[in-house]
Amino acid sequence: MPDGRTGSGGLQADQVQPFMIESSGIRGRLLRLEEVCDRILSRHAYPAPVARLLAEMLALCGALASLIKYDGVFTLQASGDGPLRIMVVDVTSEGDMRGYAGFDAARLESLMAESGGQPTVPQLFGQGYLAFTVDQGGESGRYQGIVALTGATLADCLQHYFMQSEQLQSGIVLAAGRRGAHWVSAALVLQRLPEEAVHAIEDEDDWRRAMVLQASCSEDELLDDSLAFHDLLYRLFHEEGVRVFEPRPLKEGCRCSREKLENVLRSMPRAEIESLKKDGAVEVTCEFCNSLYRFDDADLDHIYAV
Repeated sequence: MPDGRTGSGGLQADQVQPFMIESSGIRGRLLRLEEVCDRILSRHAYPAPVARLLAEMLALCGALASLIKYDGVFTLQASGDGPLRIMVVDVTSEGDMRGYAGFDAARLESLMAESGGQPTVPQLFGQGYLAFTVDQGGESGRYQGIVALTGATLADCLQHYFMQSEQLQSGIVLAAGRRGAHWVSAALVLQRLPEEAVHAIEDEDDWRRAMVLQASCSEDELLDDSLAFHDLLYRLFHEEGVRVFEPRPLKEGCRCSREKLENVLRSMPRAEIESLKKDGAVEVTCEFCNSLYRFDDADLDHIYAV
């Protein structure tokens, strides 16, 4: 099969590659984010530990969203009482991704000094939770799963979630880092569906072998933009047989707009909005893309006249 080049020049960047290990029926997702990851992170001046974790979460969200069928928005959110208060990533069914992190700068600086600049997920978030939300709107409604943040890494937390909330055995390898001045991230996810556990002994051996093979994949391999997905999957699983399916492209895309903000302002009493003025106008900054929207008196007159 042809390699295919997308993104900023890397092999199969900014897309999810679905695959299946044929000997066991274990399904998987392989993803590498280049342009998407860097665009989202470059909109904010995140400290390195926050940026790295958000990069991992972007890759993970993109991979997990491709495991389910939905028409709307898939959201992955982690919140806690630590220096890193909240981290949110979402992806639409069309493949538009966005993400942001909210943190206490003073507490984070103190934690980085105490941890030698390498804080763990529990140290960053403190006591908190991890939530998956699928919002399809209309009659399809909204589904949400919540579990306590348990694990030393983001991958550990997600594996705990799947076992506790979905009864799905999952193997997750994440990688994130800088290539020059640009952030990149990647994910390799394996999942054993409940129906695959019927033949317990044989399936358990297959699952253990898949976990060993997955663990042999290094961060450098995941982030190597000269290594095609098909070559990496062949290296890992060729003895078991691996089948690849149509990849799903991803792109950076925030859903904020001036029209949406006008509707939000219109839902609030004008007296309350007037109290938020700064230099004669109300200013609203999107937490995701950092875009600034300004509404002066003329804009407000128009909003409240409708």
